[in-house]
Order: sequence, then C-alpha cells, then structure tokens
Amino acid sequence: MSKYRRWREGSIYFFTIVTHERRPILTTDLGRECLRTAFKEVRKKFPFEMVAIVLMPEHLHAIWRLPRGDSDYSTRWRRIKGQFSRNWIASGGHIEEPSLSRKVRQEQSLWQRRFFEHMCRDAADLKRCLDYVHVNPVKHKLASRVRDWRWSSFHRYVRLGEYDLDWGSSDAWYGDEFSRFE
Repeated sequence: MSKYRRWREGSIYFFTIVTHERRPILTTDLGRECLRTAFKEVRKKFPFEMVAIVLMPEHLHAIWRLPRGDSDYSTRWRRIKGQFSRNWIASGGHIEEPSLSRKVRQEQSLWQRRFFEHMCRDAADLKRCLDYVHVNPVKHKLASRVRDWRWSSFHRYVRLGEYDLDWGSSDAWYGDEFSRFE
C-alpha cells in the first residue's frame, strides 16, 4: 500500500473532502445537520478553529487552524466522517451497499477515502485559499454571485468587513490558479 506524505508542520490547513461517488448529500437538511453534529462532537475532544467553510452538494472545502503543536488533522477528519456516517444512518439516510474492500475496513459508502490538504504557508496563501473557498459555488455554477450561496462562511467575513457583499461577481480571477484544489 502507498504511503501518502502529508505536511506535519504549521497550523492553518485548507481541505477538500468529497462524498463517495460524488453523491449530492451535503447541502440537504439531513446532510447539514449530520455534519454540524459531527463537527461539534469531534471538536470537544480534538479542538480546531473553523476559519472558513463552504458546503457544496457533493464536496466541501474548509480551512482550519489547529492548536499550536498539533497537526493531527487526519484523526479529526476520520472521526468527523465516522460521526457523520453514524448520524446519517441513524437518521434514516440512504447508503449504498459497501464494496468488499470497504466492508473489510468497516467503512460506509458515504465518503471518498482520501482528502486533499494544503498547508497555508503565509498570509497571501491563506487569502488565496479563503477566496477559493468562497467563490467555489460560483465556479461550479451553483450561484451567480458569491453572496447568493447560503452554505458558506462568506457571510461571516462580510459582517467582519473582510469582503464586500458584491465580492466575487467577476470570474476573471480564479481560473487555473486554483485547479489544484479540486
């Protein structure tokens, strides 16, 4: 089996997490509730700050700040995915029959196994990641304006004065620079 190398230094990380076979479940009422509960439960034992997030139907992007000296985001995501899956099943959410490989690993068919992570190396890198998170619904043509997408931390950043309400209405700036995040 391949060993995937991940950065183990730094404290701010950008993530892309995708549902199994890109099932569009995350923006459903049940999906949002299961995810909210999973984040809340995991943060009790494994704290982190949610710097930014956007929920798309079949994936999410998040930026976390981990406590100083702690870089164990993998455990957090594993537990969030597991808690989400338990909540989903307990609430009657539909799941596909797991493959033999998933059965052996005691995995459900709700999430892709791996995830993308990127350590934000400086303030400019963090700003690029924040912009990408917030413009993602426009990029995927789910909203014509960033402000129209409900499931995004963009609205919090507008209230804080970090973004203008009309930010992101032009698609000229986010071309290939962000393709590595998908």
